[in-house]
Amino acid sequence: MKIALYFGSFNPVHTGHLIIGSHVLSNCKVDRLWFVVSPHNPLKESSSLLNENHRLHLLQIAIEHEPKFKASNIEFSMPRPSYTIDTMVYLQEKYPQHEFCIVMGSDSFQNIKKWKNYQQLLSQYKIIVYRRPGFEIDPASGGEIEIAEAPLLDISSTYIRSLVKQKKSIRYLVPDEVLNEILASGYYK
Repeated sequence: MKIALYFGSFNPVHTGHLIIGSHVLSNCKVDRLWFVVSPHNPLKESSSLLNENHRLHLLQIAIEHEPKFKASNIEFSMPRPSYTIDTMVYLQEKYPQHEFCIVMGSDSFQNIKKWKNYQQLLSQYKIIVYRRPGFEIDPASGGEIEIAEAPLLDISSTYIRSLVKQKKSIRYLVPDEVLNEILASGYYK
């Protein structure tokens, strides 16, 4: 089975993440898409992160009606900060019957040379890159790169968190179940 791995903090998961996931499933010759919740991205500040189990739960309720999506906590039991190459090697050993590829935005792809063992990532795994405004994709970076022309919404988790802090609506930016859980649990206030 071909499984696309979409890594992220998902702090919180939002409609843009789900649209990209759906687009990859529909257009990129993969059988399943796993959203891999990163407890701590080494290139991001961790102080604004909601607890990883809460972020995982929000993701699970966001995708519960899409059987080809999975919320993965695989990095929760790995050393921190989590590095994509370590997760890929671990998953390949744990699930040798599957073929894995990576989904990322063009902003992340522009920074791939800062990633641990990025040459190994590029040489061993297909990378599906979706465009982000202002970040061009240089396919000459090496490796097998597929450009996914996913619909783009100018939504970010940072923006959603700031709206919650300001007590403004986040309706339609996140699935209704996620909205209800954020409000009921008092997340991001």
